[in-house]
Amino acid sequence: MQILDFEYKIGIEVFLTQNEGIGGKLRTIPQDFIVDEISKYPIEKKDGNYAIAEVSAINWETNHLIKELSNKLHISRKRISFAGTKDKRSKSKRLMSFFRISKDDLNGFNLKDVEIKYLFQTDKPVRIGTLIGNKFDINIRGIKNINTEIIENIYSYIKENGGFPNFYGIQRFGAIRPITHIVGKYIVNGDFEKAVMTYVGNPMKGEDELSYRLRSELEENLDFSSALKSYPNYLSFEKSMLNKLVVDPNDYVGALNELPRNLLTMFIYAYQSYLFNKIISKRLSKNIPLNRAVIGDIIYPLKKNEIEIREIPVTKLNIEKVNREIDRGKAFVTGLLFGSHSNFSKGEMGEIEKNIIEKEKVDHRDFIIPEIPFLSSKGSRRAILALVNNLTYSMKIDNITDINYVNIKFELSKGCYATSFLREFMKSDDIKNY
Repeated sequence: MQILDFEYKIGIEVFLTQNEGIGGKLRTIPQDFIVDEISKYPIEKKDGNYAIAEVSAINWETNHLIKELSNKLHISRKRISFAGTKDKRSKSKRLMSFFRISKDDLNGFNLKDVEIKYLFQTDKPVRIGTLIGNKFDINIRGIKNINTEIIENIYSYIKENGGFPNFYGIQRFGAIRPITHIVGKYIVNGDFEKAVMTYVGNPMKGEDELSYRLRSELEENLDFSSALKSYPNYLSFEKSMLNKLVVDPNDYVGALNELPRNLLTMFIYAYQSYLFNKIISKRLSKNIPLNRAVIGDIIYPLKKNEIEIREIPVTKLNIEKVNREIDRGKAFVTGLLFGSHSNFSKGEMGEIEKNIIEKEKVDHRDFIIPEIPFLSSKGSRRAILALVNNLTYSMKIDNITDINYVNIKFELSKGCYATSFLREFMKSDDIKNY
């Protein structure tokens, strides 16, 4: 484990591996980051109300994609559902369902850099989380060291360790403006004004010049009407919130409710993810293993490769049996996703969890949000180790620039982040590279 001399703003503070990295940058172009969903297909029902389709998109953020699909198809966004969000700056393919939309409507659909392949009809929609995992085909450009031995050594260590730290990647928080967890924290704290202003204002280096300037002006003058008129259409969610604030400048809860439900819930999830990252970083910095349980840990069992949401505390009496089950792939150690009904671990891991939560000055009850009840979260737990399958890599040469780059292909389970895996190879201290 390697401690960094800086702290990611998203709670990632360490590397698992000690080796020198290859450096580089992801997503020089969106096609450098290809994500194909490993889907769970519903049962075909020819008279079903849901059209199932594979949707491929290049450089489309999920919520903006759903908005455009609903506009073009002239239906409510509630009639469109999907299994998992995908990185914006990528070429992605995912399974989606459309309620009471015909095959002809989908086959005749036309939107830049979006392709829809109709599959069949069924009687149930695709639901968030109903996927197996994702396949990745990624190019890392601008590498500083082209020695494939570095990649092999790092991958060998990860295999010996049983996986890599299951950090939430930068995409959870916003690659250009990593603020979703900050908005979430303000919502949990009951400060809805700061939550709104963090989203609609709060200029950040790295975003386009126009957005930066307009957000800066709003921060200075708090003129919602002027901002609504000047904000470009690609800041559509910000404009929806501003439209509400023009009507009532103090209705910050109403402004938040203008956002899609899944985006609002993402704010809370992102804050929980930030705390989780901090907890796993601290565990690693204390050299507590991720692939072995220690007394006080809480594990989840696996049955037929399905997670049983059943918390099993690790004690002196069962630790040997627990670690045998972990070695057999029948259980895994979990970390805290803090919420209103969360249980802390015991022992050293419990102290880590409690200390981080205390430093955040957040309480269980804060995750009960009466102003927007569906944002309330009971919390849960998450595997602290992520597995990687079917990894291959090779050196390539760009025919145009005649410069070497690395191509890496691999598979991850749902909820695991490619960037969290690749950062072990890249060893970059700049989240913008991911």
